[in-house]
Amino acid sequence: MTFFPDSTTFLAVGPLVLRWYALAYIGGLVIGWRWVRALAQRVPAVATPLQVDEFLTWATAGVVLGGRLGYVLFYQPGRYFEAPLEIFAVWHGGMSFHGGMLGVAVALVVFCRRQGIPLLGFADRIAVVAPVGLGLGRVANFMNGELWGREAPPGLPWAMRFAGGGDVLRHPSQLYQALLEGLLLLVVMVVLARRDAIRARAGMLAGVFLAGYAVARSVGELFRQPDPFLGFLYAGATMGQLLSLPMLIAGLVLIVRAK
Repeated sequence: MTFFPDSTTFLAVGPLVLRWYALAYIGGLVIGWRWVRALAQRVPAVATPLQVDEFLTWATAGVVLGGRLGYVLFYQPGRYFEAPLEIFAVWHGGMSFHGGMLGVAVALVVFCRRQGIPLLGFADRIAVVAPVGLGLGRVANFMNGELWGREAPPGLPWAMRFAGGGDVLRHPSQLYQALLEGLLLLVVMVVLARRDAIRARAGMLAGVFLAGYAVARSVGELFRQPDPFLGFLYAGATMGQLLSLPMLIAGLVLIVRAK
């Protein structure tokens, strides 16, 4: 199978250009916002709908600023220190989920303190819907023809060629990660969030999300081609796997604490 995306653009009408990345971010934030509005009111209630509305701006800033700065610091610090103005060229790509997660975490702490909202309880509600944005982001990676997989074994029926990936059949690892980090993790979070006893344990859902994402990302990285400017790192691990290790530890700590 061959897949040759020729543009990062989803829709262009005159001066209006909507890119796959923008569509993923907008979709994830809007769906998450509306969903958290309902989740925040379920017993035990942790925030008012108006407070959730206000947090949308904070979450957007945390995702965008954290995601971009995380990519700059974790993946290509040398390149951006030599050309700092490139940091602002987000239309060229380069966002880190781990950085975006840290950005949202900072926004959560500051916002909850200012509003008098229980931090872990509110974080639990955010964690339930977070896989929506993750899954959409991976679909955008696929449509952009980027972050492709490693070379596929002979005979793999869904192996693909990607523009820029050479004349090699590869794993569509973006779709693997969309299913693991997006759909599968979302199902787990929704099933757990339906239980009153789980919601009552502040930090439990946030811990499950952090640990679950770390495992899903680490598995997905086994099929993804490492970034050429990084390659394989310590003990053959990728940067994504190494950055997921602190998330796994933090998630397990929250789960134990909640129990």
